[in-house]
Amino acid sequence: MLPDHRITFRILAPTADKVGLRGSDIPQLAGGRGGPAPAPEFTKGENGVWETTIGPVDPGTYRYTFSVNGVSVMDPRNPATSESNTNSWSVVVVPGADFMDLKNVPHGAVAAVNYYSNALGRFRRMHIYTPPGYEAGGNQKYPVFYLLHGAGDCDDSWTSVGRAHLILDNLIAAKKAKPMIVVMPAGHTSAQMGGGGRGAAAGGPPPRDEFTEDFVGDIMPYVEKNYRTINDRAHRAIAGLSMGGSQTMNIAFLHLEKFSSVAVFSSGILGGGGTDAWEKAHLANLDNAALKKGLKPIWFSTGVDDGLITNSKATVELLKKHGFDAGFKESPGAHTWINWRNYLNEFAPLLF
Repeated sequence: MLPDHRITFRILAPTADKVGLRGSDIPQLAGGRGGPAPAPEFTKGENGVWETTIGPVDPGTYRYTFSVNGVSVMDPRNPATSESNTNSWSVVVVPGADFMDLKNVPHGAVAAVNYYSNALGRFRRMHIYTPPGYEAGGNQKYPVFYLLHGAGDCDDSWTSVGRAHLILDNLIAAKKAKPMIVVMPAGHTSAQMGGGGRGAAAGGPPPRDEFTEDFVGDIMPYVEKNYRTINDRAHRAIAGLSMGGSQTMNIAFLHLEKFSSVAVFSSGILGGGGTDAWEKAHLANLDNAALKKGLKPIWFSTGVDDGLITNSKATVELLKKHGFDAGFKESPGAHTWINWRNYLNEFAPLLF
């Protein structure tokens, strides 16, 4: 990392013929509306080290891998990593974003928790953030915020690249957010790789929503049994990005009595049938006036360059049609962690 926020990437590959760099959120690699950016050119030194410098890069956390003779390679000299749905990445942090930088404030803890899912018949993993002072808090109980990831990610992603724990640490230290437990489950199941579940044949039974079954039947009970949680609607919230935003809609509007705050990042109603099919499946709760009492405004935000912005706006209009207070904020940018970290920083202070 150079003082002007340029980044130099190096890898020892003395027998390689070609070295490249991949990283979806780094603007110099991802490009913009005009299409992919030109690939950075590496030069090979006499010592066999390939090197390139890009930037300057805006403050943030970025995933990357090298491509060595066409093979994806993690940075062997960088211990910082991030998991996604089907891949592992090296991570580089560009400091300078106050809300998510590591600062001299009290810090919470993040645990990788294994639990048995009766719904799915196997062990699963989730990440759970507990706020500063939780371990020494005696009998103090906390509200719970369920935070869901997108289709390209996993339960590790909200902390390894999303910086959720540091964002919460900084907000809590500044007294902008209440201390809370944040539960980040794994959104993918064997049959459900998107916002829905198994497809149903025409005229057949409705598709099984494996993730919702796991979430309501196993994840929530595990958290409420093993953590000091306040187990009422006023002290539960749920949000998700992309696929997780669609899952948030599915869970919240079948169990709206359980959540007082709902947010959808860069998403809306996804899956077969669109808003019409979703509206029909959730009509009873959409028109239940009692469920609207005690529910805070439903929070949506999507980037202007995001392909799902149309879904977001259509979903907001559907909710408004049924009398829900749903607000939409159009942000700059696209479908990236650059936006999702900002959305978390804006939404968390509204909770509890």
